[in-house]
Amino acid sequence: MSSTQPAFSLTDLDGKNHTLPNATATLVCFVKEDCETCNIAAPVLEAMHKAYGSKVPVLLVAQSGSGNAVYAQRHSLSMPVLDDSACQTAFDWDIESVPSVFWLGDDGTVTQQFEGFIRADWEALSADIAEHCALPAAQIDWTSLPAWRPGCGSKHLDPSIFDKLQAQAEGNPMHARRIEVASSDDVAEFMFDQGFSDGLPLVPPTPERVMRMLQGTHRDPQDVIAVVPPNMGEATVEKIAINAVMAGCKPEYLPVVIAGVEAVCTDAFNIHGVTATTMGAAPVMIVNGPIREKIGMNAGLGALGAGNRANATIGRALRLVVRNVGGAATGGVERSCLGNPMKFTMCFAEHEERSPWEPLHVERGFNAEDSVVTVFAMTGGPVHIVDQTSRAPSQIAGSLGLGLEGVFLPKLRNLPIDALLVVCPEHIDTLMRDGDFSKARLRDAIQEVTKRPLSEMVQDAHSGAGIPVETAEIMGAEALAKEVPKFASTDFIHVVVAGSDAGKFSSAFHGWATGEVGSIAVSKKIDLG
Repeated sequence: MSSTQPAFSLTDLDGKNHTLPNATATLVCFVKEDCETCNIAAPVLEAMHKAYGSKVPVLLVAQSGSGNAVYAQRHSLSMPVLDDSACQTAFDWDIESVPSVFWLGDDGTVTQQFEGFIRADWEALSADIAEHCALPAAQIDWTSLPAWRPGCGSKHLDPSIFDKLQAQAEGNPMHARRIEVASSDDVAEFMFDQGFSDGLPLVPPTPERVMRMLQGTHRDPQDVIAVVPPNMGEATVEKIAINAVMAGCKPEYLPVVIAGVEAVCTDAFNIHGVTATTMGAAPVMIVNGPIREKIGMNAGLGALGAGNRANATIGRALRLVVRNVGGAATGGVERSCLGNPMKFTMCFAEHEERSPWEPLHVERGFNAEDSVVTVFAMTGGPVHIVDQTSRAPSQIAGSLGLGLEGVFLPKLRNLPIDALLVVCPEHIDTLMRDGDFSKARLRDAIQEVTKRPLSEMVQDAHSGAGIPVETAEIMGAEALAKEVPKFASTDFIHVVVAGSDAGKFSSAFHGWATGEVGSIAVSKKIDLG
């Protein structure tokens, strides 16, 4: 043999560093604590260390992490036990099984190499080292040792470790475990069977596709963006990219998906509660700023529906991350009574150019030139609000308010519940017919038109929802005559603009529990580097 092995620099149990090459003949043996054959070899190696260590370093490269100290203590080892728990050196040296022995000459070339425990090989090795050192042979009772024992597989050959090391060795930034699919298997069916899907077919996340997806962001693939409930999985940039591939995203969409994941995984948004509630809540994503046009998002015709790749796949990618990284699969933590189509996807851009108002992200404290994702937890919608005949601003405002009476139930009022109102351009034109009609004025009009006496909220023969009869009796007629609006405050009414120039149809999304007991809308600036 004349080959040389890759260099390494490893620390022993005392924190001392050992390197190869080291300009002297060296005996190197790879071991792991739970390998029976490695435990047979340990006393032999220790005897060689004591006999030859003054002239030939004997180094154990151990793969067992905390088990390395256990191994050393078990056999009272005085030789250096080097930590290769990450298995990088085993990978670099292409170790197949342990124990794996390398007798290296003064110039670092391999003069002898073998695996497992064949007594004759080990005895010959000891004799060769003794001759090289001109020292007496190590005192080893060879007859007490087995003639042959096979080794164990090197720890780095575990797929979850090997794939990561291979990706790193190839200069590949991806560390996620790769799953090999047999050539005879249908990849789409395989992903269904593995539970990766939301019920629709997925794009296979091949390494090539994931690498291309990662080019959409400047972020390091191993940056942890969020910890995703309920399983508290770490959503790295790489894992988000994998789910973005499966959802059908383009690389330029990735920063939007990342911001969405960051937003929903905040305590304020409470994605765990949003996912687990039997009411069927789901994230609604609204995108503002220059990114909308840059990646071709739809804010106009059909903005809340099908037909636009960016809208559809960004929202779906967010849902897949919650499912595949967070573990929120239907029938598990996901316990929605009826489900919700928005659990597939719901993402759209605000039609800022058609709006007379500050866009949503500016209202929420960002600069107009910022690109921002805002997420709301919504249980229903989009529900159309149809008014094709009103011509006065007050009439359209009134119709929009009446359209929101269905949030939760028309009978329920004074609700501390978010509603998201999407006003179409033709309704905007009518609102602005006589001049400026601000968002504040619209919200006030909604509250005014939805005022009803508390008496209409009392449980009755038609509906058991609302104020219990016993409570109403205590309140008295005067209190029940008090009028209350639909929402507890105008702060719960969120307004954006979207849709085409033709069609007098606005829409509303009905919220879930708002506040600390439920979910609070969250906005995140999109990191474009």
